[in-house]
Amino acid sequence: MYAETPRLKAVVSGLALVLLLGGCGTRALSPAPVEDRGTGPVNLAPVAIEATPAPVAKPPPGIENAGKPGYYTVRSGDTLIRIGLDHGQSSRDIARWNNLDNPNRIEVGQVLRVAPPAGAAAVAKAVTQGSVYSGPTTALAPLPPAADKPAPQAAGAASAPAAPVAAAPSVSADDDIAWIWPTSGPVLAGFDEVKNKGLDIGGNAGDPVLAAADGRVVYVGAGLRGYGNLIILKHNNTYLTAYAHNQTLLIKEDQTVRKGQKIAEMGSSDAERVKLHFEVRRQGKPVDPSKYLPPR
Repeated sequence: MYAETPRLKAVVSGLALVLLLGGCGTRALSPAPVEDRGTGPVNLAPVAIEATPAPVAKPPPGIENAGKPGYYTVRSGDTLIRIGLDHGQSSRDIARWNNLDNPNRIEVGQVLRVAPPAGAAAVAKAVTQGSVYSGPTTALAPLPPAADKPAPQAAGAASAPAAPVAAAPSVSADDDIAWIWPTSGPVLAGFDEVKNKGLDIGGNAGDPVLAAADGRVVYVGAGLRGYGNLIILKHNNTYLTAYAHNQTLLIKEDQTVRKGQKIAEMGSSDAERVKLHFEVRRQGKPVDPSKYLPPR
């Protein structure tokens, strides 16, 4: 045998190390066991959860009056001006009757009083009629006393049966209005219950717009879409008139006006051309103005 030299020892040691490392490289490594400390037996028993009560929706104001005569339930898109026009009332009166702090804030489902409270109608009528009349008053002469006996008939005259007297048609005092045309231009479009709720009357910018009858100004402004600069007059408890698309408004709310008074100048605000849109509303319902205005 050969004597073991230091160099030989080093070679043998290096060979042994290579074999050892090669054996380690071919060994399959198994993952170290992982201990799950976060899970344990699953508890499937139902857990009691305290239910949170759903918030109760606050009912709209005035809901207790829904469906009653003289009340109106607000719908989407409504404004107090539109509601007043559709019910023949001033938007200010409606705001006052319903104690509205902000007339511009009404909500869908809210129920509003649109007819005057008991006793207010007579007062409003007296104020409206009294404020626009300043003419003289004439006392009626007393009727002669009735005869005690009928006049004697001529001898031989046949007694004719009394002819029945036809009852005169009852006409409300509110209907007794002598209307005039609000402007002198030609009629561009007639009344239509769906498409045109009044008359469209032509003219030039700046032409005078006149009050069609005595009344009180209940609205002046541009707050009603499609009407532009608008004036609404209340003539009595039955009739309103509306004057739309003006370029200049010459009166103020709560002002009393006379028939024929210039209240605006014709224009084209919120319209495709210069014109006056004129409406007559009877108890809020649009009616054909040509049936009320005198023939030209």
